[in-house]
Amino acid sequence: MATLCKNCSHALIYDPGVKKMLCTSCGSTFKAEEVESEAKKYREEERVRSRGEVYGENDEEVVEEFLENYIYTCSECGGEIVIHGSEVSTKCVFCGNANVVFSRVSKEKMPDLIIPFSVTKEQALNAIREKIAHSLFVPTEIKNFQPEDVRGIYLPYWVVETEFEGSCLISSKVSSGKTSETIYTGRRGNFSMKNFPIDGCAILSNESSSRLEPFDPSGMIPFDEDYLLGFYSNASDITYDEMWKVAENRAQEIFVEAALKDVRGSSPKIEAESHTAAVLNNYKYAMFPVWFVTFTYEGKHNTILVNGQTGKVVCGLPWRKPLFWAMAIGIGVALTFISYFLFKALFTSYFTMNTSRSSSSSSDDGGGKVFIAIVAGIITLFTTGARKMKKVIRQIELTQSSKTFNFVKKRQE
Repeated sequence: MATLCKNCSHALIYDPGVKKMLCTSCGSTFKAEEVESEAKKYREEERVRSRGEVYGENDEEVVEEFLENYIYTCSECGGEIVIHGSEVSTKCVFCGNANVVFSRVSKEKMPDLIIPFSVTKEQALNAIREKIAHSLFVPTEIKNFQPEDVRGIYLPYWVVETEFEGSCLISSKVSSGKTSETIYTGRRGNFSMKNFPIDGCAILSNESSSRLEPFDPSGMIPFDEDYLLGFYSNASDITYDEMWKVAENRAQEIFVEAALKDVRGSSPKIEAESHTAAVLNNYKYAMFPVWFVTFTYEGKHNTILVNGQTGKVVCGLPWRKPLFWAMAIGIGVALTFISYFLFKALFTSYFTMNTSRSSSSSSDDGGGKVFIAIVAGIITLFTTGARKMKKVIRQIELTQSSKTFNFVKKRQE
């Protein structure tokens, strides 16, 4: 289903730059609520057909993976459009016009809300280039990357309200002089989460979608399928139980993180935890905008995500390991020498100022404390670096996820 211009009958698309429906033929613009496809009432019951139904299950020319695809007829040129899984909107490869598979967003399947794209394709690419321009360890080839595919895709989300109550027992280390002991602290709390977004697309990991947050809920407006024109989109393909489980897990993570920050000592650890969570029945089905940008580097596919409302860039990019390790070793050696000479100077100063046996003993204690503090600082520095390194590596894994790349690749241009 395409929506046509009132002035020249050319297919309209939604343009984030002007935040209106745009006719690329005559330049006319319309608000989404001002236009509607005349074919809508005739096509809302049209069923998409599986590839097997169209070409036959035993057709030797039909590759097995294509049997999972579906066939939809373009409302403008009559060409066959191949769609995948739960796609709701796409483009015709023959005439280029945007099409909405209306049977997938009609009646009980229709979203309640949508956040229209407000970041254009050019703005998304500029945000990516700006983010990586000053990254020291990102290879120059990536800084000058040329995107292979740029897809604007509306992802399905469930906007929920969750009530959470939890309690936990936390162990931590508390130092006193040269000794340390383990203490145990209990924490209990409850909170509510409103307008909490849960990704409704099973093919994307919850970790990837959560990194796109926050979306601004004030930007949600009543759903109109015309906002999908010119973009790709998916219907939700998760169950209520899956949605509830994600909401519970996210709320638990928030509670545990807050509890760990609220105890004394170092190395806090959850020893025991219990909680209850409830998703209230006033949840809403919504569509949120995301730009997917893909490129290949050293034979590996990379997919960068950009929040289509805020412009937030989500990616972990390949890095120049030799340069990183050279700098890490250099900093480590420098810190070792600085620590050695600092400790030596302090120890000598204490020893010179104290000539008696007791004073000498006191100076040893003072020098020892300084040495311990320096060593502890170095260990903390490297531990923090290791944690950050682990986080960066995980981000790179998500960027190079084959599932995410295939999700984008299947969209027709």
